Amino acid sequence: MQNENPMKTLEDFNFKNKKAIIRVDFNVPLNNEFQVTDATRIQAAKSTISAILAQGGSCVLMSHLGRPKGFQEAFSLQHIVTSVEEVLGCKVKFVKDCIGANAEDAVAHLAPGEVLLLENLRFYEEEKNGDVAFSEKLSKLGDIYVNDAFGTAHRAHASTTIIAQFFEQNKCFGNLLAREIESIDKVLNNSEKPVLAILGGAKVSSKITVIENILDKVDHLIIGGGMSFTFVKAQGGKIGNSICEDDKMELALEILKQAKAKGVEVHIPVDVIAADDFSNDANTQILDINEIPDGWEGVDAGPKSREKFDVVVNKCKTILWNGPLGVFEMESFAGGTIALGHSIDKATKNGAFSLVGGGDSVAAVKQFGFAEKVSYVSTGGGAMLEMLEGKTLPGIEAILK
Repeated sequence: MQNENPMKTLEDFNFKNKKAIIRVDFNVPLNNEFQVTDATRIQAAKSTISAILAQGGSCVLMSHLGRPKGFQEAFSLQHIVTSVEEVLGCKVKFVKDCIGANAEDAVAHLAPGEVLLLENLRFYEEEKNGDVAFSEKLSKLGDIYVNDAFGTAHRAHASTTIIAQFFEQNKCFGNLLAREIESIDKVLNNSEKPVLAILGGAKVSSKITVIENILDKVDHLIIGGGMSFTFVKAQGGKIGNSICEDDKMELALEILKQAKAKGVEVHIPVDVIAADDFSNDANTQILDINEIPDGWEGVDAGPKSREKFDVVVNKCKTILWNGPLGVFEMESFAGGTIALGHSIDKATKNGAFSLVGGGDSVAAVKQFGFAEKVSYVSTGGGAMLEMLEGKTLPGIEAILK
């Protein structure tokens, strides 16, 4: 973060006898019985909440859940209270509103060391609209505003951005959000060289601005997954039925030209696992990436590509990974992504800093057991991409103001 204002964190405040109103990201998946199926986001907020409680403060938690249309019982945060209690190891009070008399009364009766969860913010349209009057009502529920929701920091909603103006000096980042900012900053601005960015996934179009912004900051760029075929075809390769954005081929050539001018080495797969059908049971063969016949499509990085990428990964000191190398959701085509995970694990053990972010990459590192083996796993896909694009996120700027 290139900002003159120093980043305020929990350490800048004494929370004793204070009520912290904390924007958390408890937008967790629920099953048909309304039970939480993955509590990762709740666990991610624990460090901030526990630190405030340990000082003798109390916590008022606010979050959204899903995309409700008005007040809908199915989206009530009451469903997650038990899970929050299990993660925090303490009783959690709940109030069936997030503004107004009931919420204010519940906060007034909150003793030091207690936690109160407010009802779903998005039951009110004013949350997404960034309504100032709604933000002011939320601001009455705490003495210090703490933003710990990186996943929503790229949205200028009432609880993530607008509310901060009512806490001129009394606002800060929670531990999770502070770590997210520091980790991305470490990759973009304070990295130990050589720096490697690995960008995978299906589409070049969704990563263009990221590529353009990081070319000045990286020494190596691995382009994998579906987006690699646009680069291969643009250079005259035969890609069969592989996914390709024909309208982005010129751009792919321009990116390669820019990279060369900036001294960035670009690494594209040399071979692929090709399939005759988009199915786990398809017939497969290993092919040169430039020689895929019609009727076949590349679905994973081949063995030579995996070896090549392993060499690149292990000579780098800072590694950013965003996007898988193949259709890892299908077991038959997960090998390239798993091999990359092993390479990054090895590099991290040897002292490299590795940051993984973006929905698919995070899902992959969790699924294949690499989450504990990399330096940091980012919790916000869209927010992280926008930071990598060089944008200042409204939720972050609101605290730095």
